[in-house]
Amino acid sequence: MKKILIIGACGQLGYELTTALRDLYGYKNVIASDINAPKMDLADDFFEHLDVLNKKAFGEVVDKYEIDEIYNLAAILSAIGEKNPKFAWKLNMEGLINSLDIAREKKISKIYWPSSIAIFGPDTPADMTPQTTVMNPNTVYGISKLAGERWCEYYFLKYGVDIRSIRYPGLIGYKAQPGGGTTDYAVDIFFKALSGQVFDCFLQKGTMLPMMYMPDAIKATIELMAAEKSNISVRSSYNLAAMSFGPEEIAEAISRYIPGFIINYKPDFRQSIAQSWPNSIDDSVARNDWGWQHEYDLEKMTKDILENLKSRSGQFS
Repeated sequence: MKKILIIGACGQLGYELTTALRDLYGYKNVIASDINAPKMDLADDFFEHLDVLNKKAFGEVVDKYEIDEIYNLAAILSAIGEKNPKFAWKLNMEGLINSLDIAREKKISKIYWPSSIAIFGPDTPADMTPQTTVMNPNTVYGISKLAGERWCEYYFLKYGVDIRSIRYPGLIGYKAQPGGGTTDYAVDIFFKALSGQVFDCFLQKGTMLPMMYMPDAIKATIELMAAEKSNISVRSSYNLAAMSFGPEEIAEAISRYIPGFIINYKPDFRQSIAQSWPNSIDDSVARNDWGWQHEYDLEKMTKDILENLKSRSGQFS
């Protein structure tokens, strides 16, 4: 059985991906790691405290567990990155380069690294943004992800590293708190609604953004990594899509279950970031190459999140 290393396992995506891969490949075969202290159910003999910038320690963990695949999810996201751009660049870029070098040097069979719709910019076609198009990101997160995509393709073409990547839209889940992204309002809104609070949205009404429910993101990631190498035509990063909506639409969907829920619009610096991103994504290349199909739309996602939070907290009936 192959051995997998997850870097950034304590993050929103990392936590759920670690759980899904352990269910699929066996608990002992998926090593969780993070620079932060683990959540309670990750705090075990198969968790490693690891700074992705420490290449020596990184390599030692790979050797210790005889790792076959690496998922490097460590990153500083868009909104937080704008507050400390130089460190965001350092972490996002050097962490990727370390992963690629270790994959090359130790002959890792596959490596996964996530990109983002943040690679697009104000001159990118906003509707049904194509796989190959103008990219001029205006955040350090987007700039680092675009540069990272070029490094991924370079290492594949130059060294044969089997690198695979997805340009995630905004990811919405309920098992972990938001991680500092511009789309994270669509995570926080559920917690505020269930606690009976008024939700102050940092984006303006009508701000359309591509979004995806976490189970679809996990499904896509696992399917891409399981796909035959010959079916992977994109070595930079694949466009991926599920749904697009504005804050008022998700608020309306929630109000059908929680009557009286109130949303206020108080846009801040994240509004300009959101306005530079696409309204919708053309992911036909992913659908054609490895059969990607999403399962959740806004209505199905809202119902599922609220039902799961109800079972956890008892606040919603």
